[in-house]
Amino acid sequence: MIQEATRRSSQELMDLEDKYGAHNYHPLPVVLSRGEGVFVWDVEGNRYYDFLSAYSAVNQGHCHPRIIGALKEQAEKLTLTSRAFYNDQLGVYEKFITSYFGYDKVLPMNTGVEAVETAMKLCKKWAYKVKGIERYKAKIVFVTGNFHGRTQAVISASVDEGATADFGPYLPGIELIPYNDLAALEQALKDPHVAGFLVEPIQGEAGVFVPDEGYLKKARELCKAANVLFIADEVQTGVARTGKLLATCGNCDCQSGCENRYEIRPDILILGKALSGGVFPVSAVLADDEIMLTMKPGDHGSTFGGNPLACAVAIEALKVIRDEKLAENANHLGNLFRERMRNMIEKTDLVTLVRGKGLLNAIVINDSPDSHTAWDICVALKENGLLAKPTHGNIIRFAPPLVMTEEQLHECCDIIEKTILNFEV
Repeated sequence: MIQEATRRSSQELMDLEDKYGAHNYHPLPVVLSRGEGVFVWDVEGNRYYDFLSAYSAVNQGHCHPRIIGALKEQAEKLTLTSRAFYNDQLGVYEKFITSYFGYDKVLPMNTGVEAVETAMKLCKKWAYKVKGIERYKAKIVFVTGNFHGRTQAVISASVDEGATADFGPYLPGIELIPYNDLAALEQALKDPHVAGFLVEPIQGEAGVFVPDEGYLKKARELCKAANVLFIADEVQTGVARTGKLLATCGNCDCQSGCENRYEIRPDILILGKALSGGVFPVSAVLADDEIMLTMKPGDHGSTFGGNPLACAVAIEALKVIRDEKLAENANHLGNLFRERMRNMIEKTDLVTLVRGKGLLNAIVINDSPDSHTAWDICVALKENGLLAKPTHGNIIRFAPPLVMTEEQLHECCDIIEKTILNFEV
C-alpha cells in the first residue's frame, strides 16, 4: 500500500479523502508524506517549513531520531497489555513524569481531550469525597474562548458555534465566565458548589490570546482561598512551547519538583500533544495524593492508557526537551520572531498585530473574521515554502518545531514578510 500511495498525485490523494472520509476537517491543499526536524515534504517532493507543528505536538521536530529509536525498541518487545496486568514500563514512566513535573501521581491517558475529561471527572470526585459538595451538585467554571477538544462534555463548555451546533443537549454543571476577567472569577467562586476552575494559560485555538500579567497568579490565589481546584490545560502550551517547560512555570529551570518551579502551581495539570513528540498518542493528568487518590479501581480507565509503547516514547520525548534545551530555544526564537513581525507590521496595513509567547504566536489580519483573506495568505505561504493555518477566520497561528535554528527562523520570517507585503486582497 505504501508503494501504491507514493505513485498517486496530491490531487488523487485529496480526492480519496474527500470520497471516503468524513468531512469534519478543511485542510490546506497539501499532501504530506515525509517529515524531518522543521521540514515536511509533499508527495511530489516539495519541501516546506512546518509552522504548525501538528498544533504543537511536534515540538521536538518531525521524526526525532531518539524518540523514533525508543518507539522501535519498545515496539519490538511489547506494545499493549491493557491495565488488567502490570507492565515493566508504566511504573518507570510514572516515576519519571511525576518527578519531572513535581507531582505525587499521574493518571495516563491517550489524547488531550481524554485528559481534559479525566481532569473534569477527577475534580468532581474530589468535590464529593474531599470538599464535601452535595452529591451531583458540583460545578466547574470555564472561560469563554476556550478550546479543550470536541467531546460531548468538553463542547458543553464552549461558545464556539462551529463546535456546538446541533450537538445538544449539553452537559450540566458547567459555568462560563469571560477569559482574563478576575472580577467575574471572584463572583463565580462565591457559589459553594464550584469545585474547579479549568483554564488554558494561553488560549491557542482562539488565536493565541495571552492574558494580562498577573491574571493566572491571582486566579490561582482566588481558587485557593475558595477551596476550588485550579486546573491548567497545558495540552498545547506545555512541554516547552511558550519558552518555559510549562506556561505556568516561573523562573526556575530545574527538572524536578522544587518549591520555586511554578509561578502558578496547578492543582491538576493536563498534558498531551508534545508529551510524545508527535510520535504516539500520549496524555497525562497530574495531581497530588489528596486529589488523585479519590479515584478507586473501576472509577476511570483506558485500554491504551499507560501502554508500554506510550511510556517509552514519552520518557524519551521529555528527555529530548531537557537535553536539547528546547524551552530556552523557544524563548529566544520567540522574541526574535515577534520583533521581526512587529517590524513587518510597520510596512503594511494588512496585519494589525502579533502576539504570543515563546514559539506560540499569531498575527491578526486586517479583515473580517468572515473573510477568506487569512486562508488565501496561508495558501500563498504554502506556495512560498511555509505551512501555517488560519484560526477564527482572520488570525494566522505560527508555531514551528522548537528545534528550529536562528538562521532558519530568519529565513521563515523572510518568507512571511515577502508573502504578506506582496499579497493582494
